[in-house]
Amino acid sequence: MGFDRSKENSCCFTGHRSSKLPWKGNDGDIRCVALKNRLYDIAEALYRAGITHYICGMATGCDMYFCEAVLKLRSEHPEITLEAAIPCEDQTKLWDLRQRKLYNHYLHQCDFQTVIQREYTDGCMQKRNFYMVDNSSVLVAVFDGTYGGTMQTIAYAVKKGLEIIEIRP
Repeated sequence: MGFDRSKENSCCFTGHRSSKLPWKGNDGDIRCVALKNRLYDIAEALYRAGITHYICGMATGCDMYFCEAVLKLRSEHPEITLEAAIPCEDQTKLWDLRQRKLYNHYLHQCDFQTVIQREYTDGCMQKRNFYMVDNSSVLVAVFDGTYGGTMQTIAYAVKKGLEIIEIRP
């Protein structure tokens, strides 16, 4: 069975890291659980609309929630593919052990891994974000209105004409 990774059938994701979320990484917080359920519902609605390829930037926080939602959806629809867009090979270098274990758990379940560059540089996260947008027709964004990488990714997606689904955390 061939996988369809065409732009028209692809969705990417951007969102805040754990430290910027109101629950600060407490995944048991009711707001976090509600966000995870919302991400699943959106991924499922996109699947029903023809999206079968999902691209995740594999950062802490919302990226991992999105990855979890897509993996759950893929268990019900095996034609779905998940791509890890990795900004640099040592992305997890400064993460704690729990975060690295979760990252590795999800990374090994991804169908594709795209490493943007070998080593960390100031612009590698943005390059990763632009890669995801350039290869998608839809962007799902968890965004609280603050300046940062999520805002820049949304602005780039607007410029590129993507459909944007924005969620407040």
